[in-house]
Amino acid sequence: MNTFFAGILAALMALLPGSAPVEGGYIGYLEADYVYVAPASGGRIVDIAVEEGASVTAGQVLFTLDARQHQALLDAAEARVASAEATLDNLVTGSRAQEIDVIQAALGKAQSDLVLARSNLARSEKLLAAGTVPEVRVEQDRAALNAAHAQVDQLAAQIGVAKLPARNAQQLAAEANLTAARADAHRAALDFADRQTTSPVDGLVDRLFFSAGEMAGGAPVVTILPAGALKARFFVPESDRAGLALGDEVQVGCDGCAAMRATISYLAQTPQTTPPVIYSREERGRLVYLVEAELAAPGTLQPGQPVTVTR
Repeated sequence: MNTFFAGILAALMALLPGSAPVEGGYIGYLEADYVYVAPASGGRIVDIAVEEGASVTAGQVLFTLDARQHQALLDAAEARVASAEATLDNLVTGSRAQEIDVIQAALGKAQSDLVLARSNLARSEKLLAAGTVPEVRVEQDRAALNAAHAQVDQLAAQIGVAKLPARNAQQLAAEANLTAARADAHRAALDFADRQTTSPVDGLVDRLFFSAGEMAGGAPVVTILPAGALKARFFVPESDRAGLALGDEVQVGCDGCAAMRATISYLAQTPQTTPPVIYSREERGRLVYLVEAELAAPGTLQPGQPVTVTR
């Protein structure tokens, strides 16, 4: 709409003779920069929380997309975080106390077996000296004693290992895995939060382009007219351009409304005319420059409304 109105009004000003403004002021229209709100990613709209013409505030929910798939992805990501935390905790703290108790009990039994094997060997050696048992019996008891010693040493070593934390490389790998799992969970949480789209500004809902149940993609779903965004766009002749500056105050009027104060916020550096001409002294009177002025209190005025601007 900006380009359309600018072309029409520039052509109109170009047809006016001389360098004087239109009688009663410069002609123009009201315009605003709309905010077009689209979802961060595509999905089916399950609810639209606003209506056309309704007032909204920044952060207010505008519409909601189907979040079932994103909820499942978030649940899976959080489960992977819990698993990675448990793995790292197990590596850092070593085995659980219950596991160490089991090994300790086995060690106690092995120590008792060792005492018994030592006693059996001593008795066999005495009986061998008395000639009441064969030598093979002594060899068997000696082998049983060696086995009992080995069993005690093995279980004692297992207890020592169970109480140790993980080796440095294993712990680093577990920490990196936990960091990656947390990052995935954070991204899944952001994606889930994006299923609800909120208003970035205060303003009025201008248009709704979709309805609940429809698929939304990269196109805007809602347009918002921001509060205080209304401005007057008008055109001045080439002879008046040098007399205007940014910050100058002007008066904006329209049919049926009182004059309003506005401040010039934009001055075009290049002129507009239709069609292109050689800038002779006679033709310079056809050149016009686009000017924008921000309204101090637009009230109920709407974009596209014709206005007259005076200095």
